[in-house]
Amino acid sequence: MTDEALLARVLTPYKEHCKYLRSAVVTETDGRASARCEFEIPESCYIDDTGHLNSVEVNICYNQMMYYLVAKSVKDGIGTGFESWTLDDFWKHQLPDILIARFSARFRRPVDPRAFSGEMEFRSVTRRTRADGTPFLHAETAFRYRDAASGRCDGEATLAFVDVP
Repeated sequence: MTDEALLARVLTPYKEHCKYLRSAVVTETDGRASARCEFEIPESCYIDDTGHLNSVEVNICYNQMMYYLVAKSVKDGIGTGFESWTLDDFWKHQLPDILIARFSARFRRPVDPRAFSGEMEFRSVTRRTRADGTPFLHAETAFRYRDAASGRCDGEATLAFVDVP
């Protein structure tokens, strides 16, 4: 079930017309956290209606899904990599310190942006050290979006959590 208060707080940095994530259910399997989400984009935040989900919206939806998944993982103590985090740590690091280091998406069939689902999973979260000795978390993730008409997009993203607690 979606933690409505947590979702509202996670989406606080977004402009009202850019809050696309409507619900999310987080689960843990074999120590890995994942989320199943529902999205709705009534109107693109930056371009006239294309009639399909585009790469900018894929990235915005990924960010919202990822932020919620991390926040829920921290709050409920699930998954690996964030055991030492508190929600206060997450709020402090949400925007300045969670970086997308690599992002790729493959559009298999057009996805209707008005109503679609998304899934995301952490494939791995490891603590690493930069050359200067500063620790960071390195995370490999996978995601996919689908709609009721067999629209499909999937991809991978690598995250870097810098200046971590």
